Amino acid sequence: MVKTIDTVIGEAVARRTHGIPAGLDEMEPGPFLGIVLSGIDLERLSGTDRVTVLRARRKMASHYAAETYEAMASIEAAYEEEEECGPLDAADGAAYELRAALQLTRRAADIELSFALDLRDRLPRVFDAFLSGEIDQRRARTIVWQTTHLDEDTARAVADRIIEEAPRLTTGQLIARIRKLAISVDPDGATRRYEQAVADRRVVVEPTDDGTASLCAYDLPPDRAVAARRNIDQLARSLRGPDERRTMDQLRADVYLDLLCGRPASGGGVVDIRVDLETLVGLSESPAELAGYGPIVDDITRRVITEHVAGEWRYTVTHNGRPVATGTTKRRPTVGQQRAVRATRDTCIFPGCRTPAAACDLDHRIEWSGRHVTDVDDLAPLCRHDHTGRHDHGWRYRTLPNGDVEWTGPLGHTYVTGNRDP
Repeated sequence: MVKTIDTVIGEAVARRTHGIPAGLDEMEPGPFLGIVLSGIDLERLSGTDRVTVLRARRKMASHYAAETYEAMASIEAAYEEEEECGPLDAADGAAYELRAALQLTRRAADIELSFALDLRDRLPRVFDAFLSGEIDQRRARTIVWQTTHLDEDTARAVADRIIEEAPRLTTGQLIARIRKLAISVDPDGATRRYEQAVADRRVVVEPTDDGTASLCAYDLPPDRAVAARRNIDQLARSLRGPDERRTMDQLRADVYLDLLCGRPASGGGVVDIRVDLETLVGLSESPAELAGYGPIVDDITRRVITEHVAGEWRYTVTHNGRPVATGTTKRRPTVGQQRAVRATRDTCIFPGCRTPAAACDLDHRIEWSGRHVTDVDDLAPLCRHDHTGRHDHGWRYRTLPNGDVEWTGPLGHTYVTGNRDP
């Protein structure tokens, strides 16, 4: 029997007392879900149910946002039809309309309309996922903006391969995965873009409104940039002491300037790189992963591992996703258990965190104080923030048969993170 709107509203109001309906997480966004959500009183719900309502409301917000961008794109179509003009003139006219209708600046109107048109014309599957509430506006923007440098066919191929996974990824993970896919889908194009960008490398000094200056280097080779950043970080940490009042950011900035101004410095950061065996021997062009940075083209990978680039590089060679060899480009030994854990888990394992494993604590899943045993299978990398938070708030995790990690929060919800950083 088809329910009337009055019936639906009555049932929604009744749920103020009886909690949330079963299957709220699976409801499609639209008028019915909107009515159900309007009848829910958060104050009467358990913490677990409040999380479910939060996700349902975000789904609705994404749905309405997608419809808003659909309306923006339709205004461009209206100008093209009614003014009988081409796409460029229609877009220009629509931008004027958006500025007036939504009280936007010229730049904001151009950005919003460009995003709407990309969803409609360039990446329709991203729009569909946005409209259905599977991804939110931040993820939709990330996919669109991270593929703007690609031709339309390549951009669609990347979006089609990432869209099913996108709801489970943070924007940081999504950016890293898209960059990796862009290299995989078009390795020759990725190499050309990389070589052109490195050819345009530069250093820029820009004044700020506060009277300070920003010194920035752009389009550097990523292996050297990451090694330099780790070196700065290591030197800054060596300056910490009981009488040191500078923050770590201040110490890094001072070390940066000292090095550039010719002050003597020593040391080299430890950098982790993960590469597939086929890439290493030249049989594949799949990108490697530089911890803390993301995917890099295969030529950089081979140079780092074979030429012993300055600083200590820890590398993990994989085959079919499994570690088959590890090593360093220096002879300095590492603790075997740390190497084994970090060869398997290259980042912090908390959902969404991308802190490199080399910069993480090794957490005992089963408290060491209870067994006084340290077992490789019981260790996992957690950054200091998430390590502390796990114990402070009672988060628990376990490794699933496929290698993924399932976390259970204090409110009872479970979250799964992959065994590899995206």
